[in-house]
Amino acid sequence: MRNDARELDEIQRIANAAQTRLDIYRTIHKALRALLSDTLVAVGRMDVHDALELAQTTQRTLQMLDFMRSHLGHENTFIHPALEARSPGASGRIADDHIDHESEIDALAAASTGLLNLRAEERDAAALVLYHRLSLFVAHNFEHMHVEESAHNSALWAHYTDAELVDLHNRLVASIPPEEMMLCMRWMVPFMNPGERAAVLADMRAHAPAPAFAAVLEMVRPHLQAREWDKLMAALG
Repeated sequence: MRNDARELDEIQRIANAAQTRLDIYRTIHKALRALLSDTLVAVGRMDVHDALELAQTTQRTLQMLDFMRSHLGHENTFIHPALEARSPGASGRIADDHIDHESEIDALAAASTGLLNLRAEERDAAALVLYHRLSLFVAHNFEHMHVEESAHNSALWAHYTDAELVDLHNRLVASIPPEEMMLCMRWMVPFMNPGERAAVLADMRAHAPAPAFAAVLEMVRPHLQAREWDKLMAALG
């Protein structure tokens, strides 16, 4: 994607609209960008001749791929039907991307686990192939998310009220199993800005069981800088 004047104008337009309308993509996409980037860096620096490091990085990669697969399922089940109900054809391009992503997730998972079974002299070359293939997957997802944040948000804002979008978002969140939700919070909360972080956790404190809220705070605290944690505690009172 080129940052030409038209694209920059579109980014500015969406950013301005997101200040007054509910953006159901914003925080989860921050989580996905962080998780994708972290996994790519981990694969790039991996010592394939250290059995423990190889196994741990493979597990991290598979966890990321499973999360991406679940995310596609959530959007296919909730977001795309909502788009098609009031703006037929609006999800077509992204739906096609999802099919491609699901196929690539399977291929990346097989390539990652395959490293564990290679002879030592084969691992460096195979790891480099995995790294480059994962790089393309990350790049494609970044562009994919931009389309959702621009074109999909525009369609949702044109055809749904914020109250309807809140209901849609809540139904999607309610469908997420607890283990997946914990992983989501692990990658979402630390990579939000302070206002977003406080709003999400305040909402969770109001609606989730106290032990679940405490568990999330305990999980994310090591991933926040001291000043970030202090701001969060002040915002939560």
